[in-house]
Amino acid sequence: METPDFDDWVTQRGAALLRFAYLVTRDHSRAEEAVQDALIAAYSRWTRICRTHDPEAYVRRSIVNADISRWRRFFRRETPAADTAPVDPAPDPAVAQAEHDAVWALCATLPAKQRAAVVLRYYEDLPDAEIAVILECSPATVRSQIHRALASLRTTLGTEEVKG
Repeated sequence: METPDFDDWVTQRGAALLRFAYLVTRDHSRAEEAVQDALIAAYSRWTRICRTHDPEAYVRRSIVNADISRWRRFFRRETPAADTAPVDPAPDPAVAQAEHDAVWALCATLPAKQRAAVVLRYYEDLPDAEIAVILECSPATVRSQIHRALASLRTTLGTEEVKG
């Protein structure tokens, strides 16, 4: 199997990687940073990655790791100040957009690995085996992460309905 050229591969897969990163991070800037960090790390090992791994899975896993590492660094170095600014959500008249935002707000409450598993399953429509390769775990762990994520979302929705 011939090693694909790194630049050509990034040109072909870059947009999909950025979409994936956005769904994992929920922020365009963080998504761009995570993709950039993952591609920088992959560049120097590109031939070896292509020889021994699926480059797509490797880079996706690197994106998840880059985002997790960023948050670990953030919480180690900075102490968040109390949020004193009032939250001013921009109301959107479209019901579909409001539902879309509500779903992503709920997903934002999930831990990073659970969120990544849910995104890979329900947005990217990947099977357990491929998700397991990307997240470097067993397919059973993938199913467990998704089960826990959905249970957490159900609990959150149930609590919201009781409040509302």
